[in-house]
Order: sequence, then structure tokens, then C-alpha cells
Amino acid sequence: MSPNKRLVVGQGQISGYISIFLAVLALLGILCFYYPEKLTTPEFREIYTKDSMEMLMLGGVIASFFFAALSIILSKKLKWGWPGFALAALAVIFGALSVEGRDVAKSSWHFGLDWMILDLLLMVAIFVPLELFFPKNNEQTKFHEEWRTDLTYFVISHLFIQFFGIITQKPAVLFFGWMGLDKLHTWVQGLPFIVALFLAFFTTDLFQYWAHRFFHTRVSLWRFHSIHHSTQNMDWLAGSRTHFIDIFFTRAMTFIPLYIFGFSSTVFNVYIIFIAIHAVLIHANTRINFGPLKYIFTTPQYHHWHHCEDPKYYGHNFASIFPFIDMMFGTYYLPKNEWPAGTGVHEASYPKGFINQSIYPFTKSPFDTDLNMEERSDR
Repeated sequence: MSPNKRLVVGQGQISGYISIFLAVLALLGILCFYYPEKLTTPEFREIYTKDSMEMLMLGGVIASFFFAALSIILSKKLKWGWPGFALAALAVIFGALSVEGRDVAKSSWHFGLDWMILDLLLMVAIFVPLELFFPKNNEQTKFHEEWRTDLTYFVISHLFIQFFGIITQKPAVLFFGWMGLDKLHTWVQGLPFIVALFLAFFTTDLFQYWAHRFFHTRVSLWRFHSIHHSTQNMDWLAGSRTHFIDIFFTRAMTFIPLYIFGFSSTVFNVYIIFIAIHAVLIHANTRINFGPLKYIFTTPQYHHWHHCEDPKYYGHNFASIFPFIDMMFGTYYLPKNEWPAGTGVHEASYPKGFINQSIYPFTKSPFDTDLNMEERSDR
């Protein structure tokens, strides 16, 4: 794969990579079938069925063989088709067509491999075509120099879903668990669905707004959050580049209103699905501006301005869902159909790779001792 060249439809590369991608997911899925106690998430096992996962496995393997063959036909070469074909064949050998779901015993710990597979499959299905056919940056390739780093962030955050889930819920339970919120929970769960959903969106976004803004205005926290801003290649994976300290504080703050109000499982699940997709969308490399909706919900254009590399535009667009929250606190910025010239962090240098970036903020601040963006812009 060329790191400097965008993929072109009809040359066989895209279908070859799709074949490899599906075959790898099938191989990982086999592990979930063999070791469900340790590699699958109890919360998600309640949503999907073993029959649906068996069908998904079968479909994935067949699709992998299909795209491998298509790659060979289009390119008239084995270069991109044979790896996917070989990996799909390996998946068949290890039981992709014969594995069956079974009852799962309780386990004190687990990795979220099933969550990672399903979310990765969904995000790729939605955003790779979106960025391929409607790109904002026509020169940016899927395989830019740091795509492996961003994918590592994605994998780690999903595999350790139990760990992140526990530690981000602890502050809410510790500070508000004594209050006796049963009556409030009953009242909230009796609200009309749309009203309760808006309340969930608004309260979590309000808490997230201030947590996010706090990370931008405290050097001790900015050094961690700036890792998220360090990418110069905004795409569907860019949002995954988040330091674990950043993840803990931001998610912990967001969980507080969810815990206090005690929304119904339906509202909670819709919220989680929306956030999972929307958080990826606002980082995506797509020129779609969503018309009037961009004044109601945050969009890629809106959030790209938050990632703008030019210091004179720093300090805007902290809201995750609703732009009107930024309007309320004077941090709104959306100049018609204009986009920032570049993204990243001005006058900062970051090491490459997940491990190095995880360690870096503990050893050194990428900036001086303040966050005076105007002063630095004049240097």
C-alpha cells in the first residue's frame, strides 16, 4: 500500500483490502466463539444472538473470498487478492463455517473483542465509502503515516471496555450514590422517549463541554488532551487517538448525568449508539456539510475548526453534540462553508506510536507553562 496515494475505485486494491479486512475479522471472531467467557462482553451478548453471529461469520468469509476474486479480476494480478484469499481459507480451516455459539459461564474479567469486531465492521462500512466518495481532503490516503497508531488506539479502547467502564463509573457512584435517586429515576423513565433522549443528550453534552474546555485551559491536563489534537490527518479513525487519562476524566464526567437521571435502557442504548457513530463522523474526512442540520448538531466542518492548527482559531467548538451549547458560553465558530486550512497543534512535536504517545505527557509538556495561544502565535 502506498502511504502517499489515495485508493482508486476499479483497480483491485480496494477489494483486496476489503477481503483482507473481512478475513482478519473472521479469524478474530473464531476466537470469540472458542473463548466467549474471556473475549466477549456480557452487555453485548444480551443484544446479539448466537444465530446472528454465526450468520455474520458465514457472510464475512464468503464476502472475503468474493472480494479476493474481484480484486484479481479487476487488477489482473494476485498481488492484492491472494492475501485475503489465504486468510479466508485459514479461517475456514480453523472452523469459521462450523463454529457454533454456546452458553457462556460467568467470568470476573473479559476483553471486549466482540465489541471491537462489531464496531470496527460498522464504522468501516459507514465511513470508508463516505470518505472515499465525498472526501474533504482529496489528497489524503486511508493509509497515511499514522493510521496504524490510530487503529491501535481504537483496538485498545475497545478491548479494555470493562476496565474503562468500571473506572469511569466510579466517580459518579462515589459522589452521588448516597443521594437516593430512585424517585428521580422513576420520574425520568416515565418521560416521553423523545424528551428523555433530549435530556440525555443535553445533560451529557453540557458536562462533556466543561470537561473538554477544562482540558484546554489547564496545562497539566492539556498535555494529555493535546495528544488527541496532534493528528494532522483528520479521518474516521482520528477520534480514537485519545490518551487514557483523557478518556477517564471525560467519560467520567459524561457518565455523571447518566447515573444521576437513571435513563431507561432504551434511551441509554440509543444514546450510546448515536455517540459511537457521531463521534467518528465529526472527525471524518468528508466534505458533506449537512445543510441546516449543521446548526442543530455538530458536524465534521464544525469539529475540524476545533482541531484547527492556526492558534488564532483556538478555543472554539467544545460541544460534542449541540452547537447551541457553544453559543451559550461564547465559544461558537462556524464560518459559513469555510474549512480550516490544516489541523494539528501549533509549535508542538509529538513522538510517533501508541506507547510513546502514552508515556510522553507524563515526562514532558509539549508547550511552555501556559496556554496563551495568542502569544505563541506571534513567536
